[in-house]
Amino acid sequence: MSETNHATLGVTGMTCAACSSRIEKTLNKMDGVEAQVNLTTEKATVDYDSEKTSIGDIANKIENVGYGVLMEEKAEFDVLGMTCAACSTRIEKVLNKQEGVKHATVNLTTETAAIEYNPGLIDTKAIIDKIKNVGYDAIPKAEAEEKQTHKEKELQHKLTKLIVSAVLAAPLLLTMFVHLFGINLPDIFMNPWFQFALATPVQFIIGWQFYVGAYKNLRSGGANMDVLVALGTSAAYFYSIYEALKTIGNPDYTPHLYFETSAVLITLILFGKYLEARAKTQTTNALSSLLNLQAKEARVLRNGEETMIPVDEVIVGDRLVVKPGEKIPVDGTVVKGKTSVDESMITGESIPIEKEVDAAVIGSTINKNGSIEMEATKVGKDTALASIVKVVEEAQGSKAPIQRLADVISGYFVPIVVGLAILTFIVWITFVQPGQFEPALVAAIAVLVIACPCALGLATPTSIMVGTGKAAENGILFKGGEHLERTHQLEAIVLDKTGTITKGKPEVTDFTGDEETLQLLASAEKGSEHPLAGAIVAYATENDVNFVEVDEFDAIPGHGIATTISGKKVLVGNRKLMQDHQVDIGGAEQELIDYEVEGKTAMLIAVDETYRGMVAVADTIKETAPQAIKELQEQGLEVIMLTGDNERTAKAIAKQVGIDHVIAQVLPEEKADKVKEIQSQGKKVAMVGDGVNDAPALVTADIGIAIGTGTEVAIEAADLTILGGELLLIPKAIKISHATIKNIRQNLFWAFGYNTAGIPVAAIGLLAPWVAGAAMALSSVSVVSNSLRLKRVKL
Repeated sequence: MSETNHATLGVTGMTCAACSSRIEKTLNKMDGVEAQVNLTTEKATVDYDSEKTSIGDIANKIENVGYGVLMEEKAEFDVLGMTCAACSTRIEKVLNKQEGVKHATVNLTTETAAIEYNPGLIDTKAIIDKIKNVGYDAIPKAEAEEKQTHKEKELQHKLTKLIVSAVLAAPLLLTMFVHLFGINLPDIFMNPWFQFALATPVQFIIGWQFYVGAYKNLRSGGANMDVLVALGTSAAYFYSIYEALKTIGNPDYTPHLYFETSAVLITLILFGKYLEARAKTQTTNALSSLLNLQAKEARVLRNGEETMIPVDEVIVGDRLVVKPGEKIPVDGTVVKGKTSVDESMITGESIPIEKEVDAAVIGSTINKNGSIEMEATKVGKDTALASIVKVVEEAQGSKAPIQRLADVISGYFVPIVVGLAILTFIVWITFVQPGQFEPALVAAIAVLVIACPCALGLATPTSIMVGTGKAAENGILFKGGEHLERTHQLEAIVLDKTGTITKGKPEVTDFTGDEETLQLLASAEKGSEHPLAGAIVAYATENDVNFVEVDEFDAIPGHGIATTISGKKVLVGNRKLMQDHQVDIGGAEQELIDYEVEGKTAMLIAVDETYRGMVAVADTIKETAPQAIKELQEQGLEVIMLTGDNERTAKAIAKQVGIDHVIAQVLPEEKADKVKEIQSQGKKVAMVGDGVNDAPALVTADIGIAIGTGTEVAIEAADLTILGGELLLIPKAIKISHATIKNIRQNLFWAFGYNTAGIPVAAIGLLAPWVAGAAMALSSVSVVSNSLRLKRVKL
């Protein structure tokens, strides 16, 4: 069966609409191809039948018409079989060397690979084959999501192997106590062939995975934990066989057996891997909880009847019915009815939001108290929740700069350890106990086992996963591990005023006048399209004012409005308007000045040329803005307000929220330059904004923070997004960044310290191999457990 693939190609060389039209016509003539070419974005969006043509053929066709092609696609895979940091580093190196692969990141903790590639040069099958050639397996993410039980089955398989291995190794462990404490056991326990029978299945059936992994890694020119384990256990096992063979024909010979060393070592490593795998599943809880928010079914109206269908089958344009208490299935627009919606899981806003006809609703939010009909506008991966899940997934799979250091070290670590183990053996057999093979072998095995870099490889990604997950649960979306790391370095934070510190919507703050004056004022302003007029009409509606018909309406640019209502001449505007109509405002001048000093826009009201009152309108600050700014300042950040307002208005707003540093009268195109000026002082700067005009500054800043209620352009340009516009989430984002980096440093300290301290202890013979194995297993578990502590951080 043929398969339709989707690809986006960058097209270079287009100069006008004729170019894009020509390419589009050429591509659509190809068999199995449907294409759209956008001149503005310089992209060709192509759906093609993979059995009839390839992306390479499509690229060639565009080039034959006389244009260039820039191709880039992204793919994600679940990678199976990785055991330590050396594995993920090895796969990453191999993939990044492939022609057509732009960038590959392999994450040990999530067991995933994220790859940017040119589909004209390499396809996903070839990428999977490359991963298999290195000795691992890979499943495309789309398939992996359909097989949610894969990790559960893998965990159960690990547990079964651990139990069988433990049962076989337990009698051998008892023989160790004979040597250590002189306890008495039946003679059968000390029989070399009995020990051989118990150790062999552990070594070659249960432990076969280590041999396979070691062979595949060595074959591809790498080395990982499997190499260390296979070398160490094989040395102990085969030396024990050599000793057992000496007893044949010589019953008086007492063999020196180390079967227990190899079997117990493998069991302990499997125990550590099981605990590690179980702990790692807890690090994905944030993503699972986000996915669980999704509605499972939708009530769709088709042919006038309500039908329940799986939410995956909803298409754009479907008319849906949502009853009280139900989840809104997908993103859409209300077309009938009125209700309030609990959007707290998406926006963090605890108060339900009123929704009427034409209001936007978000999928997975909860309809509280009214039945509505809605039209689906975004479904599947285009919904707000799906976008959030994708951001969290990408952040958890990305690498922070601090992790790359650990990856580089892990890549060289195993060969160095093998060299140290050989050196330990030589020193022991030559100098410490000349000619004594056994103690030299035991010391070398201990070095091999204690130095495994598992903990080192897990130190950073587990913390990044838990940190980004914790942030997401609180409405903070980091786009990558590198942004999570950089956030803790911030020294200054620049806040856009409108829509960030303020609500971005003018509101009436003060009104002086009687009921009749308010009625005339509101009726006069109802005919105006000015934003301030909308605020006055909204205020009047809240106060149950009855509007009356306006007989005449005249807007006077820069001054106000002049209207006639029920035979009365109503003026609303500034001083100049009142002067032009000989209206005496009396003692209102000082009140007017006071409002202006507070950053408010004040309008005078006159009826039949007699002053009747004043209305003040302002873009009011968000309730939590002062507290958020105070917390940022307490974190040691310099807080700066950036606005296009005049100096007096800007300072009035800044004073209300506790900001001392104000940059006023900034044109939209100058915002990025102002950020650069602050950076030129050597400071790490964050920019917080919500509008299209903030996008350049968001990109310029070291960390761009978008307000989630803002424009898509701003959110796309930012490094992290604050859902719902709640400013208190900004200090929380900085706090989780500090906590995560602190956690990573703790993990790296213990991982490096463990290996650094363990190798010399093992080399001088103070560490038995089985003790080294237990320590190695527990070191990985301790790193993952320490990372999980981030879940309990109070934000």
